[in-house]
Amino acid sequence: MSETALAVRSSPPLPALVIDAGERASGRFLEFFASTIRNPNTRRAYAHAVGEFLTWCAQAGVVSITAVQPLHVAAWIELQTQTLSAPTVKQHLAAIRHLFDWLVTGQVVPHNPAATVRGPSHTARQGKTPVLDPVEARQLLDSIDITTPIGLRDRALIGLMVFSFARIGAAVTMRVEDVYVQNRRLWVRLHERGRKRHEMPCHHTLDAYLHAYLDGTGIGGDPKGPLFRTIQRGTGQLSDTPLPQANAYAMVRRRAIAAGIATKIGNHTFRATGITAYLKNGGTLENAAAMANHASTRTTQLYDRRRDDISLDEVERIRV
Repeated sequence: MSETALAVRSSPPLPALVIDAGERASGRFLEFFASTIRNPNTRRAYAHAVGEFLTWCAQAGVVSITAVQPLHVAAWIELQTQTLSAPTVKQHLAAIRHLFDWLVTGQVVPHNPAATVRGPSHTARQGKTPVLDPVEARQLLDSIDITTPIGLRDRALIGLMVFSFARIGAAVTMRVEDVYVQNRRLWVRLHERGRKRHEMPCHHTLDAYLHAYLDGTGIGGDPKGPLFRTIQRGTGQLSDTPLPQANAYAMVRRRAIAAGIATKIGNHTFRATGITAYLKNGGTLENAAAMANHASTRTTQLYDRRRDDISLDEVERIRV
């Protein structure tokens, strides 16, 4: 099945306000999600935002998508700010704005009602992702029982995210052939957003983890197969099914609890942990951005949590 067909199947059901605007509006609405949004996660997020907004509009008495006005968008965004974070509200506004831009160019609506609506102000200088210090990260990795395939897999996956700054989305889509030897050194190939391919050499610890995983599970002979796989029920052996992100998150939480780590970590924790450790040991922000495949160092700075140590040291100066 083609990517376009999959996108159409995963598009949201047509809201009543779109159907009431006619066949042309319905077709253009579906095209927006099938043709303009390539990332499935973005498509789901935009579909959710647009669906909620148009449902609210129908409840507010709007009879058609062509009748949506800036006042409707502004009122809905104001309601969203009461329960959602500023970044989430801004994403919802972006979804509505991009949809109506598409409808305007398709001559379905005369103007974009979201064009003049401003979202909540938000400036992020530091990310909110929980980060482990090097001792905790080592404690977690060393606590994993690697006498089983699942243990070898989990250590390799966590190690990949720590030592290569890999996003979980890129990690779980890797194939076995994306771990390869070049210049007598093990490298990894990550397929990032926008179909960008990112390659980098392995840290010696990650090299050992990946070799142990591939050799210990026997999947090295299946180059086209998924690198990280689910476990077959009742056998304890790896299946041929790629490991979903949700399963990876559940694994990370389970491993953290077993290792006695109280911090509520997630998949993204290891990307931030690796970047912070790299910068603490003399790495440059520019090189960290290149290793993390960030287009701008401003994004990398969100992962730099060195200031946490400074803040803690200063707090301890308060002696009463």
